[in-house]
Amino acid sequence: MNYANIKYCDISNGTGVRTSLFVSGCRRHCPECFNACAWDFNYGQPFDKEVRNKILGSLAPDYIDGLSLLGGEPFEPENQRELVPFLHDVRVLYPNKNIWCYTGNVYETELLAPSASRCEVTDEMLSLIDVLVDGEFVQAKHDITLRFRGSSNQRIIDLNATRAAGHVVLWQDDPIFADHKM
Repeated sequence: MNYANIKYCDISNGTGVRTSLFVSGCRRHCPECFNACAWDFNYGQPFDKEVRNKILGSLAPDYIDGLSLLGGEPFEPENQRELVPFLHDVRVLYPNKNIWCYTGNVYETELLAPSASRCEVTDEMLSLIDVLVDGEFVQAKHDITLRFRGSSNQRIIDLNATRAAGHVVLWQDDPIFADHKM
């Protein structure tokens, strides 16, 4: 697996201060994608042990809230197979940090049901993620007032609450941000 970019001390792709890993490879090719260069699975640099260790080290400070996965597409089967062992390492080293993941897939129809994105490690990868931002970016539904997503069709799913409830539970933002008047 290759990665397109890593943002340290990122405040755009999930709550708090985070490390964000942008993986390479995406077959969706959404029109107006903000990261189209990462569609190519060979774009960027190899996600090797040295890079993994640097990311793991970046998560150590108390002021870092967690890790975000973006793309490309983290749920391309090739990427899932590489990310699952890494996510296990994150969970072991930092059990109190949260993991966010952005995907163009729809949770119920493409990640839980048979699809081109589902593979032998999909359920395991989902079990390691706390918050999933799902759905393709749609330019016609673009809304700059939305936090942590680009278009109104995308959902922010609290996967921990979803697993507990047995149905999709949307993530609840801090009320101070709910009316966009901060």
